Amino acid sequence: MLVTDLTAAQVLEHYRGKKVFITGHTGFKGSWLSLLLSRAGAILKGYALAPETNSLYGKVEPHLTIDSVLADLREPHRLNEAIHTFRPDYLFHLAAQPLVRYSYLHPVETFDVNVMGTVHVLEALRTLPGSCAAVLVTTDKVYENNETGIPFGEGDPLGGHDPYSSSKAAAEIVVQSYAKSFFPLHEFTAHQKSVATARAGNVIGGGDYAPDRIIPDLVRAVNAGKPLQLRNPQAVRPWQHVLDPLSGYLRLALMMHFDPHKYAGSYNFGPQPEDQLMVKEIVELALAVAGKGSYVTPALTRQPHEAGNLVLDITKATRHLHWQPRWNARKVVEHTMNWYNEAQNGNEFELCVRDVNEFMK
Repeated sequence: MLVTDLTAAQVLEHYRGKKVFITGHTGFKGSWLSLLLSRAGAILKGYALAPETNSLYGKVEPHLTIDSVLADLREPHRLNEAIHTFRPDYLFHLAAQPLVRYSYLHPVETFDVNVMGTVHVLEALRTLPGSCAAVLVTTDKVYENNETGIPFGEGDPLGGHDPYSSSKAAAEIVVQSYAKSFFPLHEFTAHQKSVATARAGNVIGGGDYAPDRIIPDLVRAVNAGKPLQLRNPQAVRPWQHVLDPLSGYLRLALMMHFDPHKYAGSYNFGPQPEDQLMVKEIVELALAVAGKGSYVTPALTRQPHEAGNLVLDITKATRHLHWQPRWNARKVVEHTMNWYNEAQNGNEFELCVRDVNEFMK
């Protein structure tokens, strides 16, 4: 069977017994990725800040088999030691300062973590003996957004208005520089490193408790009996369940392992065109599933700039990797809202496993 013909479950099975290093394993996406790989039988090592109070990682960590290093990306010696002593077959770089509005308040931290943190990961990779396939995760916001609504393709210009977006665009340029300078494909036999960047859309799913994210904000408002305040109801975003891009990252790294010359590069991971919805549309879907709650759109002034239209072209991932988003927007919202509703019983790990099992069918 060709690698491109593998199902999501078969891709995951290939990681059994493989050594996988994850930065940001205590975050939202990192927790889900750690759960996937731990259940698949991978040998895991994580490097991240300590998890936030009441985080998803705190709920699933007792069920994981992972060597967890709690440290900062801005400690290059600790990061280098963690990677070099582990000698991973695969590396997934998810650690970041991930919030747009926070980046306006803390721009230096944002650039330091997102740009220099990426440099530190790549520098450790550069001096790592042996082979390693690395996927470095950025964001759909890396593109220079002219607000036309035309889907962004991987070859479009990079940019970014806010510090978060521009820091991630800068991280993309850093990865390109290392790929050309230290990991050129024509010298792969010598360095044995393949790198790719993954640009995912707006990811939702159970266990995200971050501020200024639409579904966590909605859940908090509903639980408090208050209407959700929508800042940008008309803004368009590429909505997807967290398991969809993670399945893409895993497929990409595996395919780079088998054929780095063909698959190294940059990839968009997002929903189908019909699931790139306005913020108010995704909120209305979520409220319908919840069966309660409301939202208001107050007149807000002097708000920091946020992109109006973010639409991704996922043609490259579908054609080259044979990856497809599995759940449409309605199913994504149903799974997410049901997760939060049932998680009040304290069974977060079991709810994650249930979603994984259904996703992998």
